[in-house]
Amino acid sequence: MSEPGHTALKPLESLAYAQGAPYVSAVIKREFADFRVDEELAFQPSGDGDHVFLQVMKVDASTTEVAKHLGSLAGIGSADVGYSGMKDRRGETSQWFSLKLPREHEGRLENLADDRLRLLDSQRNERKLKIGSHARNRFRLRLRDCEGPLAEFERRLEGVRVGGVPNYFGTQRFGAQMSNLQQVAELMRQVLAGQADPRRLPRFRRGMLYSAARSYLFNQVLAIRIERGTWDRYVTGDVMSLDGSGRCFVPSEWDEVLQQRLVDFDIHPTGPLPGKISPKDKYVSAAEAADIEEETLAESRWMVEGLQAFGLEAARRPLRFRAADLAWRWEQGATGELPDLCLEFTLPRGAYATSLLRELCLLRDV
Repeated sequence: MSEPGHTALKPLESLAYAQGAPYVSAVIKREFADFRVDEELAFQPSGDGDHVFLQVMKVDASTTEVAKHLGSLAGIGSADVGYSGMKDRRGETSQWFSLKLPREHEGRLENLADDRLRLLDSQRNERKLKIGSHARNRFRLRLRDCEGPLAEFERRLEGVRVGGVPNYFGTQRFGAQMSNLQQVAELMRQVLAGQADPRRLPRFRRGMLYSAARSYLFNQVLAIRIERGTWDRYVTGDVMSLDGSGRCFVPSEWDEVLQQRLVDFDIHPTGPLPGKISPKDKYVSAAEAADIEEETLAESRWMVEGLQAFGLEAARRPLRFRAADLAWRWEQGATGELPDLCLEFTLPRGAYATSLLRELCLLRDV
């Protein structure tokens, strides 16, 4: 394994933009209601079973905080609490949790509600809620104190609506000042020196660090594809993804039918989530696509080799997404020269609202 951390990490803000770096700006999350997210499950709970599914509205609370609180109320361990995805802390977010709890013990949840948590729905299901079990997230955002020409906001919004959004992983994956990546580098140094066993890390923490490393590497490849104008185009050897399904395929040849499906956002080129590539893996890039990935990842070879050494299996992720039902309106705010910009849109599982906002404007601190 090459020496960990021998190259400087590139933060997300330094990476390429599809429409060029924005110069207009706004404030987000001044109030909790300015950032509203509603999670939609990919299935309907059966109505019976050992697990109670709770749909809750949380305000100024992280997903892990709520999961710990619910487990404590129910008197169960963390392994018996499930949720589908992490949701923003600062905002109003509804999401589902599952608790392995017999019906006769549901009374333990009577005091669930407080000033940060409200119960919206309760249903039974046979199985625990697993990560990635939701289909989509619906967003309602309010951007305040907008600065810059209104026409530039409109131009960039139209660009997002028509051309889609680079599917960057958001900065929340990497921690404050990219601390998760710094911890990955330190962990790999210790493993190389025989001073640490990654299996002794708590499973959640270990997964978070691995995910940060894979997300960082994916972002670097996506940035290069944007710089070269191929993030939304097919290049020879690309692995393609079917929109909304997560399934991949490798075209035997590129033709007009596939090109039209690409234009219609029915299929997308993908980038790597590095790890060990199984000999049975059919979805491996080749030719020009592989050359781009290998050239880019060579700058962080230590991270790629570390993920392989830790046994993670390689995967693919679409390079772009398109927000469904994107709509916006301007409403007069209490401050600012421009009205407040109110946005509504729906994103597929795994896509970040912050990646969409990144293409729209610079976000100023509250």
